[in-house]
Amino acid sequence: MKKSIFSLIWLLIFVSCGENRKSDTEVPGREETTKTDVLEAGAAALQKKGPFDHMNIYLVGFHPMKDNPSHQMEAHHFCTQINEDFAQCALFDGNTDEAKLTGIEYIISERIFDTLPEKEKKYWHPHNYEILSGQLVAPGLPDVADKELMESKMNSYGKTWHVWSTGNADGDGDKIPMGDPKLAWSFNRDGEAKPGLVENRDKEMEIDSKEKRKERKDLIPQAKPQEGVDALKGKFPRETKSIPGVESKNDSNN
Repeated sequence: MKKSIFSLIWLLIFVSCGENRKSDTEVPGREETTKTDVLEAGAAALQKKGPFDHMNIYLVGFHPMKDNPSHQMEAHHFCTQINEDFAQCALFDGNTDEAKLTGIEYIISERIFDTLPEKEKKYWHPHNYEILSGQLVAPGLPDVADKELMESKMNSYGKTWHVWSTGNADGDGDKIPMGDPKLAWSFNRDGEAKPGLVENRDKEMEIDSKEKRKERKDLIPQAKPQEGVDALKGKFPRETKSIPGVESKNDSNN
């Protein structure tokens, strides 16, 4: 029997986030003064945290940039579920208090995606491969809660902008945010992620994405063809392979 959504939320709030993943980027600047430390302590004690109090869903996945698929980043999502069809996430390059804010992602259901104008759909990437491949994970959740969460995101879409390319997952990166925001996409075939990208995350966070893939096989019948699956097809230097449950739907989403 499926757990209620209340039980799932309870687990999401109170279960540990799992192993730490630190940011590798050191930002130039002077060491904080005592005055700044005191101001921070006062703010922490007296000011409301509003939106952050509800960011109780933690996901870790990967993003290639749509206009430059060789630029790939590990993304730690801290999300608020606004309603059943819409979530919003702040993206970081790690999960410690030194993590750098790298972007934002909005997640919508297939129901909302189908109402979007065609010119808008090109900004939204599909999620079925991320889920069924085991690459998208919810660290610290028990298996039953993980399955419930991933099932709730089947056939969904994300709109992601990265504003800071840090060095956590793609070389040295930038010490401070540089240039224009970059529209991120999703991997949709085996072989699109750079060798070592997923494996390094798994090792550092004690995650087995291959085992997650096996555990999620029973979600395949729920998968529907999605737009955007072929948006980056043929733009990776390695041989790629489709997996069951990830199919393209009249792929005009380029």
